[in-house]
Amino acid sequence: MKNIYYILVTALILSACGNNEQQTVDSLIEAGDVEAMRAKKSALSEQLKITDQEIKLLDSVIATFNLDEKLPLVTTVKAEEQKFDHFLELQGDVMTKQNVLIYPEMAGTLQKVYVQKGQQVSKGQLLATIDDGGMGSQLAQLKTQAELAKTTFERQKRLWDQKIGSEIQYLQAKSNYEAQQNAVKQFQSQLGKSSIRAPFSGIIDNVIKDQGTVVSPGPGSEVFRIVNLSDMYIDVEVPETYLGSVSKGKEAQVYFPVLGDSVITKIRQTGNFINPSNRSFSVEIPVPNKNGNIKPNLTAKVRINDYTSEKAILIPQSIISENAEGEQYAYIAMEPNADNEATAKKTIITTGKTQGAFIEVLSGIEDGNQVIKEGARSVKDGQKVKIIN
Repeated sequence: MKNIYYILVTALILSACGNNEQQTVDSLIEAGDVEAMRAKKSALSEQLKITDQEIKLLDSVIATFNLDEKLPLVTTVKAEEQKFDHFLELQGDVMTKQNVLIYPEMAGTLQKVYVQKGQQVSKGQLLATIDDGGMGSQLAQLKTQAELAKTTFERQKRLWDQKIGSEIQYLQAKSNYEAQQNAVKQFQSQLGKSSIRAPFSGIIDNVIKDQGTVVSPGPGSEVFRIVNLSDMYIDVEVPETYLGSVSKGKEAQVYFPVLGDSVITKIRQTGNFINPSNRSFSVEIPVPNKNGNIKPNLTAKVRINDYTSEKAILIPQSIISENAEGEQYAYIAMEPNADNEATAKKTIITTGKTQGAFIEVLSGIEDGNQVIKEGARSVKDGQKVKIIN
């Protein structure tokens, strides 16, 4: 009220002075005295200078009392201890160790194909047969000869056990029987090459040769491609600086951008060799594929948990500044009162790892501190601020 009173009194005085001055000026103009008008003008100019100086003096005094000062408006975030999991982000391709082309082991005509593209097969299942060129008949003859040799050997053995006959007859019968057995086994092995079987359980990804095609061992005669989609993995290259923090059993998050899907898994194996060309080591991460949507060579983004702190303090990276000495600092709102007015305090901080828009503070900020967020770039150390959270 006292301030309003002073303002009103000053306004009335100035108004009164203005009226008297206006009357005097009017009378001078009516009199037409040029010298008197010039003298009056000089007096008024001098009075204007004095008034301007007095106004400036009053402004400076008023500023010292901070009667109408508007404090800078800021927002704050409360520093709280929390668990912090840092993830190393990498990119890799899905692979499978069981993705092979199946070749024939003998030359001949592809006699019969028993499977179709996309069919699930089991290990050892018959996929196709090749014309054996009469080897089946030859095997039957060898088996007959082997049976005869067996009968002869068994008879000769009984006689020899009874001390009848010569030893040489017994040994010859035994040798002939064993030779026939070996011949049958060898021929069976050769004939087995006319059958193409699945080397492992998986899916027939492609049937390359049609029934009736003449095939032979070697490149260019691939008959099938078989893929095992249940044993998928991702092989990524990790910089050697993470050798101590990335190990077997660490959690890994795998995201497939094309599928819009992700899985949680763990590192299965880490390499024991540092690649000299890029100073990295390989990490193998298994990928569960329950619904079969994940395919070989599919691009994946991998996040590996390389650091965890149970009591970390995180703040937005955007509120951190750096001084001429290269030190990082932030502002803390100290001792806020009931009107949310506080004092900004500049604090030098030490930072750790970052994740997204946040960074870990290792020192300089404690649990419970009110860290200035919006307005942090415009406040000064020791300045009064008003919190508008």
